[in-house]
Amino acid sequence: MSRAFHLPGIFFLFCAFVLLLLVSVSLPFLPAIDVTRVHFHDGNVATETNESAMTQLRFGIWAYCWYDDSGNRICNPTGHGYSTTLTDFGATSQNTVTIGSSWTRGLAVHPVAAGVSLIALLFSLSTHVTMILLASLLSFLAATLTLIAFAIDIALYAFVKHEMGHFSDVSKTTDTAPAFWMTFVSFILLCLAGCTVCFGRRRDRMAGATSYPVSSTKTSWADRFRFRRT
Repeated sequence: MSRAFHLPGIFFLFCAFVLLLLVSVSLPFLPAIDVTRVHFHDGNVATETNESAMTQLRFGIWAYCWYDDSGNRICNPTGHGYSTTLTDFGATSQNTVTIGSSWTRGLAVHPVAAGVSLIALLFSLSTHVTMILLASLLSFLAATLTLIAFAIDIALYAFVKHEMGHFSDVSKTTDTAPAFWMTFVSFILLCLAGCTVCFGRRRDRMAGATSYPVSSTKTSWADRFRFRRT
């Protein structure tokens, strides 16, 4: 495949894989990479396991973490499909909100997309036509999985924002976090990688179809005996 398309395709796949890998690790190992983040500006909201007021709550792929007034970070045990219950102890009725495992279980699609993008990256390093075709198909497959993961991120963000609305007496903001946008960028990069590899292969096929071998002029046996002037 032409290097003008091959090298950018490899670069796009590599960047997408790195981003998806970081998102897949997420909390609690990478504290800055989470999907949804809630800031509590006042109030007395806490989890069911610790009644200390939190200032911030972060949702990752494998765990959630929260920060108290002193800046200490506490994370729940790492696991797939975690859940948490929050209570506003400052309210008279002590409002309670639960983020169930049904909203976090689907986050495991992120490492699956990362694995497929890695396989696509390895195939793209080859110059064989079959491997290049597989790299293009796997890039689009990884893009589809990443799009599904991004849709799950949107659903989690929307649900958390809606549930936080029950704490009407608490000043808070719910925002998308770095992992949310890293997933979106990965989707764009994987689409570009698949298209780049596909266009490069198509260009090579068109170049091969338009290049014809130069035909040599054939001479008859009688021409060998003809007199040639010098």
